[in-house]
Amino acid sequence: YHARSDAQICLQAYATWGEAFIEELAGDFCFALWDDVRRCLLCARDRLGVRPLFHARAGGSGLVVSDSLAWLADRFPADRDLDDLWVADFLCLGYSRDADRTVYRRISRLPPAHLLAFADSEPTVRRYWRLEIDEPLWLGERGYIERFVDVAAQAIADRLPDGRVGIAMSGGLDSTTLAACTVRASGDPARVVAECFHYEAALHDQEKHFAALVARHLGIELRLRAADDLAYDPAWRTRGIHLAEPSLSIVRAEPDRQTALGQAELAPVWFFGEGPDNALIYERSAYLAWLLARRDWPRLAAATLSSLLAKGFDGWGASLARLGNRGAVAPALQAVPPWLDRGLVEALRLEARLADTSRGEQRHPWHPKAIASFNDAIWPSLLEEFDFDAALSPVVWRHPYLDLRVLEFLLSVPPVPWARRKLLLRRAMRDRLPRAVLARRKAPLAQSPLVEPLRRHGLPRLAPGSQLDRFVDLRQVPSPAACPSDDLGRLLAVHALDHWLSA
Repeated sequence: YHARSDAQICLQAYATWGEAFIEELAGDFCFALWDDVRRCLLCARDRLGVRPLFHARAGGSGLVVSDSLAWLADRFPADRDLDDLWVADFLCLGYSRDADRTVYRRISRLPPAHLLAFADSEPTVRRYWRLEIDEPLWLGERGYIERFVDVAAQAIADRLPDGRVGIAMSGGLDSTTLAACTVRASGDPARVVAECFHYEAALHDQEKHFAALVARHLGIELRLRAADDLAYDPAWRTRGIHLAEPSLSIVRAEPDRQTALGQAELAPVWFFGEGPDNALIYERSAYLAWLLARRDWPRLAAATLSSLLAKGFDGWGASLARLGNRGAVAPALQAVPPWLDRGLVEALRLEARLADTSRGEQRHPWHPKAIASFNDAIWPSLLEEFDFDAALSPVVWRHPYLDLRVLEFLLSVPPVPWARRKLLLRRAMRDRLPRAVLARRKAPLAQSPLVEPLRRHGLPRLAPGSQLDRFVDLRQVPSPAACPSDDLGRLLAVHALDHWLSA
């Protein structure tokens, strides 16, 4: 099969298994396949939605499919009525919670892990795969470590280009582990180049220091890029860049373009290390409760002891402090922005929509947050952002941690003790990364990198009488200086939508 193209492999699989062939395919893909005998069009998207696919009705009975939303919108200018729910979600969350919606009411997005079939007059869409992890994987410590290194090596090897490969590498554990595994899989540190984005003024992070330690340890080239001026472009509204859908990334589109062009000169393919933060959520209570319900006394005792020992004095001190504050008010659920049009909020029942966190997925018995996180529509929204980079330059982004062999293994590992501070990765990298990196605690950003530039540069005044009036009460929209820091992203969404509507 190595001598055949991806298209030839798909065709051979379809000839062998029929529509069930989609269940045998692995990787990141979207495609349309025409069966001339059955007079049937089959369209599919990969399991996590790395590659996008869109479809729209053409006239009375036809169907048009494309991996470009912009192309479809240009082809059917009369069908550009907006989807109010998509727009409302964007203004509240920055993305749509429904994976099948686009900003256009008459153009649909094929959800991840779905197959579209069109043979007669109506297309049918069915889900061909679900992320299901039944039992934990029971291995000894050595077994977990060897399995992780093995599946990571397979995922990386399948995505390696012939020449150099780039790693988007901070000083954190996930991306540095990815770099170490890539060096091992490629067999040559000279083939690997890493780029570290760091903040020198806005946030005073330590990414540059830890990334440099890793680069020296692995013997790979490291490019450092100060990101203080990359998060927000003050001239973004005048750049003439138009995205297929409203997106917060418009405010950094020009810096992203320059960055992507520079990355393409270093390597044709770049790896992104997203995945372990979600797969290795430490869900101690759910896991212990599941073991208790099963009356699995040996594993329950071992997991409980492991949890108690791992927590240490500092952890128990934090728990006692929380107990002392048990009368404090819990943080409220994210509210609808006060500047949204009240008629729209009521018609779409947006308060209830934001409060609904279940989204119809069955709660997993022992790893609920981790499993649910990969069923969230934010994943395809995030992954489609990389398509914008691909449109700006020849660079190609790939995601080894989202390979199903890696992802399903990480989710199958018992969260106690292996998800606590990503113990699995720390043990697996014990002899492959510097001790300082392995001992480093996760350091979340103190604030969004948008806060300082938005407060410094401000945003233009929104003019009444535009299409924006359908969605926003312009009288209620604050300036960046008067807006709480936590709401600045949602304020920016208003301006991004206004820019998109006026383009």
